[in-house]
Amino acid sequence: MKRLSGLDAGFLYLETPTSFMHVASLIVVDPATFTGPDGPWGFERVRQLFASRLDQAPPFRRRLVEVPLGLHHPLWIEDPDFDLDWHLRHITVPAPGGPAELRRLVADLVAIPLDRTRPLWEAWVIDGLEGGLVALVTKVHHAAIDGASGEELMVALLDISPEGDAKPEPEEPWVPDRVPTDTEMLGYGLWSLAQQPAMAVRTVRNTIEVALQLRDRFAPTDTPTPSLPLTAPRTVLNHTLTPHRCLGLETVSLSRVKAVKNAASCTVNDVVLALCAGALRSWLADRGDEPEGPLIAMVPVSVRSTDESGTHGNKVSTAFASLATDVDDPVERLCSIHESMATAKEAQELIGADALQNWAEFAAPAVAAQAARMYTSFHLADRHRPLFNVTISNVPGPPFPLYVAGAEVVATNPIGPIFDGAGLNITVMSYLDRLDFGLLGCPELTPDIDALAAGIAGALVDLEAALGVGPEATPDTPADTPAVTPADAPAVTEGPAPGTPADAGLPDGA
Repeated sequence: MKRLSGLDAGFLYLETPTSFMHVASLIVVDPATFTGPDGPWGFERVRQLFASRLDQAPPFRRRLVEVPLGLHHPLWIEDPDFDLDWHLRHITVPAPGGPAELRRLVADLVAIPLDRTRPLWEAWVIDGLEGGLVALVTKVHHAAIDGASGEELMVALLDISPEGDAKPEPEEPWVPDRVPTDTEMLGYGLWSLAQQPAMAVRTVRNTIEVALQLRDRFAPTDTPTPSLPLTAPRTVLNHTLTPHRCLGLETVSLSRVKAVKNAASCTVNDVVLALCAGALRSWLADRGDEPEGPLIAMVPVSVRSTDESGTHGNKVSTAFASLATDVDDPVERLCSIHESMATAKEAQELIGADALQNWAEFAAPAVAAQAARMYTSFHLADRHRPLFNVTISNVPGPPFPLYVAGAEVVATNPIGPIFDGAGLNITVMSYLDRLDFGLLGCPELTPDIDALAAGIAGALVDLEAALGVGPEATPDTPADTPAVTPADAPAVTEGPAPGTPADAGLPDGA
């Protein structure tokens, strides 16, 4: 048994009938690349893969046990009733199986909440795609993983060769847990509460010290100050959600992004934020929505240390960065974003890796969950200034081909969750010479999310023209191609969204 941290449990409490706190990825494979001797590639082969890798993916066999009366955070237990077949589903995309049909189907699957009485994940094998391709959609609750640990989870399932990788044998055989009684859980909850006063004193003291340091560092009038929550302008994105979802996909060349990065002397992550900013600026202008100031992005940042690798759960903090969408010139906008992210990172270093984790420990489960539902029920997101406008997250991917049960991955897009008051998530993954973008929205707020996704490539062209760098490095891939064209360069790996390092893993000084 393992107790959820306050931050892990917080994603449970944030979940409402319209806000689903799971992360997802869309991976497309080409069965024609499978050369195994024992039959065709299909659903049963995927099932065999999952069955053989469960020891490498501990969250897949863990389920929640709640503390009675919501006294404290839940526990994970090794599920004594685990049934792999309940978590794996097989479905066919509607004809003709093109990009639009796949996007709509995946958006509908993402809009289905996970069953809390079972381990919090599921995977869908989707056939019927154009060209004979097959898609794999995985969903895992954010309470179980963040971006970095989600990447580790997918490493357990994906191989770097068609023949498959040798995975280490488990040190001990898997043993299911006994489900604890309500009396045992009450005792655990009361014991945990008894530990909180001393921790609360330390947390408050540390917070006061950090606040004084931030005041001293950013008090001078000539010092750039970090972007703050609740200072974002209201836009069409920043309202109460419905339970519906829509999905946009886009891919641009990493070589071209790096050329812009080199010309502007910034980071790859700065350019990614600038591409999102340019797309959002144009998209809002086309809708006649002119925000009263620059949009603010919430950028999840991993604080997972090397020693914590493989521990799963959430080790994440957040940075708030201006997207400078009020700046006309794309290069000036990029420079402003670079400065904002540098300031945000400096503030994050002063705040420390454990601040959010420590405060989350004190969330009372029953109160927090009820507050989240009331916030949604009373449409409070429509009544105050947005906490932030959009979530933008980077997930580093591998620079080499990957395989699912012997079939080559030809495309992937990460998909992160959205929140009341912030109805757009843009998650980005690098792979080979590609940056793949997954945009998740609420169709009532973003009915033309495809146009917004297409604006990312347009923003790259604008930056190249302004900086005098060309697309000769590698041609762009059309927005629809990643999901359906086997001839494309592979783009891939799990892209669980919030909680990933803003710059980590990106190549060449990103």
